[in-house]
Amino acid sequence: MDDTSKRLFTQARQVIPGGVNSPVRACRNVDSSPLFIAKAAGCRLTDADDREYIDFVLSWGAMLLGHAEPSVSAALRAAVDRGTSYGAPCRDEVALAEEIHAALPGVEMVRMVNSGTEAAMSALRLARAVTGRDKIVKFIGCYHGHADPFLAAAGSGVSTFSIPGTPGVPAAVTADTMLVPYNDIRAAEACFVTHGGQTAAVIAEPVAGNMGLVPPVPGFLEALRSLTRTHGALLIFDEVITGFRVAYGGAQTRFGIDPDLTVLGKIIGGGLPVGAFGGKKRYMEQLAPEGQVYQAGTLSGNPLAMAAGLATLRKLKTLNYNAIEERTRAFAAELGQIMRSRGAAVQTPSLASMFGIFFSEKKIRNLEDIKQCNQALFTSFYNQMRAQGIYIAPSAFETGMVSFAHTDGDFAKTLDAARAVRF
Repeated sequence: MDDTSKRLFTQARQVIPGGVNSPVRACRNVDSSPLFIAKAAGCRLTDADDREYIDFVLSWGAMLLGHAEPSVSAALRAAVDRGTSYGAPCRDEVALAEEIHAALPGVEMVRMVNSGTEAAMSALRLARAVTGRDKIVKFIGCYHGHADPFLAAAGSGVSTFSIPGTPGVPAAVTADTMLVPYNDIRAAEACFVTHGGQTAAVIAEPVAGNMGLVPPVPGFLEALRSLTRTHGALLIFDEVITGFRVAYGGAQTRFGIDPDLTVLGKIIGGGLPVGAFGGKKRYMEQLAPEGQVYQAGTLSGNPLAMAAGLATLRKLKTLNYNAIEERTRAFAAELGQIMRSRGAAVQTPSLASMFGIFFSEKKIRNLEDIKQCNQALFTSFYNQMRAQGIYIAPSAFETGMVSFAHTDGDFAKTLDAARAVRF
């Protein structure tokens, strides 16, 4: 099994740290080794040994249309023939910015960058500049990329590997990062009572997707909006995962919250490296060259990413988000029922086209709850499902993703695989 992947992994470890270019891909936390992927189409991956898998990772959420969607591929082929990088403005970056502006009510202006990390880092710099303050509120277990200020109590791969922050980040850099449990309104209020006048921003995943799927409790997002307005801080929504996934207009549309700044990535690049941050015009105009807050990037607005992202958003506008949400809900509910019928204590919450798998009897509200889940059961489940051609994220701290390319047959095959799992 996986002979070519194992050989490639051994080869990669000689020239790439850990053999991977992003830590969670190493699959160490699930006592396995990575699959090397040769190609992808729709909701299927094919590995280097020509084995096929139903994909519920979807490039960590980026591929909402599925892999190699025809209109996106056609846009990319046409863009390649026009050149791969200009280092100058192009028509598609304007068109993509207009699509984002039209879709997300909190985004009056937007700047393109190359990753979610870069977008979050830039949004934070802007928030500090416009408020003249240094402190930020961050929620434990939320992941906003690997920029230094955000690596205090981060989720995603940091939690997967139990890395406390990370070596190489000076204590002074995270000294102004105030940590609050996700979904804890009282803790957020207490933080503002003490530090409200020094706080530049609250940054939050409106739906936590980097510690598994954890929706906001009723009133949580509303409380953050109220607290920031009362104390003169900015509210930053990290919609790298939720943007164009939980609704075409993102979580801010779904929950009716108007953030000051928004961080985007993944889906807006159609599978290519991309990020963006945007917000109110009065703040965004303070970026250079209009203002004094500096941010730049050679490949920002890259014509390939802009073409793929624009084709993706235009296609998504024609699709039925309510239908994919209902199909995901039914699939996740049946998946949980199957595992519980086999004696596993498990919860499988869903929201839009995302779902979680938590081996716990306790209702999940934050990272501390997730840390109490049964990691051994998750590891066993992961490996048994993968052996049957079902590809889920190799970490209990990640979220399952569904695409518009998944069919009822794909769900049925996945559920049959779950029925064969031994707990």
